[in-house]
Amino acid sequence: MPPLLASMATTHYSPPPLLPRARTSVSAGGLPPFLPKEVDRIKDRQVIELAKRIERVPVKIDSVKKPIMSSCIKPLQQDSDEAVVLIHGFDSSCLEWRYTYPLLEEAGVEAWAVDILGWGFSNLETLPPCDVSTKREHLYQLWASYIKKPMVLVGASLGAAVAVDFAVNYPEAVSKLVLVGACVYTKGTGNMTKLPKFIAYAGVNILKILPLRLYAMKLVFNNVPEGSLLDWTRVGQLHCHLPWWEEATVGFMRSGGYNDVDLIKQVKQKTLIIWGEDDKIVSKEFATKLYNDIEGSVLCLIPNCGHLPHVERPQIVIEQILSFCAKENAVRYSFRRFLFYSSFAFFFVALFYCIGIISNCLSGLSSVTKG
Repeated sequence: MPPLLASMATTHYSPPPLLPRARTSVSAGGLPPFLPKEVDRIKDRQVIELAKRIERVPVKIDSVKKPIMSSCIKPLQQDSDEAVVLIHGFDSSCLEWRYTYPLLEEAGVEAWAVDILGWGFSNLETLPPCDVSTKREHLYQLWASYIKKPMVLVGASLGAAVAVDFAVNYPEAVSKLVLVGACVYTKGTGNMTKLPKFIAYAGVNILKILPLRLYAMKLVFNNVPEGSLLDWTRVGQLHCHLPWWEEATVGFMRSGGYNDVDLIKQVKQKTLIIWGEDDKIVSKEFATKLYNDIEGSVLCLIPNCGHLPHVERPQIVIEQILSFCAKENAVRYSFRRFLFYSSFAFFFVALFYCIGIISNCLSGLSSVTKG
């Protein structure tokens, strides 16, 4: 069994607490006007407070003439040497980080939550391609335009595949990786690339059906707070009400999707792997495989937890991320300090050596002169 970052012997954790539910309509509560009107049905105040922070920023990519107004949650301050950037999973949005993002901010971390191109709340009226290469380019341009510093890239579920793909292709942008319930061993979308378009649309539309989403929630989570199942389902479904969602999702499915199998062993960044022991979507056996495939990685298994630990066990996830980052930064700082003092010592050794040579030369010259 691989070593864990921290001991996880406890077998039960309480679900994340919810703030008091809203008593009035949230549509007039400072929410961005581009969010679907269905946001009014969501009761979780932590979701609403984070939704108020969603912005659209222009991101230029080569395949589209006009910049894409891309949705994300930006930090209140950008004064750190490193940013933590959160990437959601398949067919989701930045609201997936509703319980973890506030904890990162409380810890003083410069945190971003970014919507993957094709999902979330970006304006896709121009219908850009939503294949892997375009998603990668979009994330890079967003990073280069706004983040502008090394990232601790945190990817959950399919977001982990996005993170691995990005880290291998743009290593200069990623200082560390955190992979949560990583869906990285599937070989793309398989036979969906061959489906007739009308069948693909029919299949994608099934994803919007509320009963199916409710069933999926029961598979994804091991612990849902009482009375929250419907609300959590509505949060996960919210972006589906945007008019371009179908086209973007079909485009991704027919493009072939992510196939990171050959990229995993190319990851050079220090990597933290977080996994729910009761994950019914991606077996924890893949956690051990991923740990073995990424050299020097660290594995944290969370008991009594399903596929999305950052939703079910946000406090534990944040503690692990902060501990991992602090440890790696301390190692890097110690190495830099070692290099500094080593250089300092070498300078003085070289100086005294040169002084000795000069002294010997002067002594020899003096002897010749006297002779």
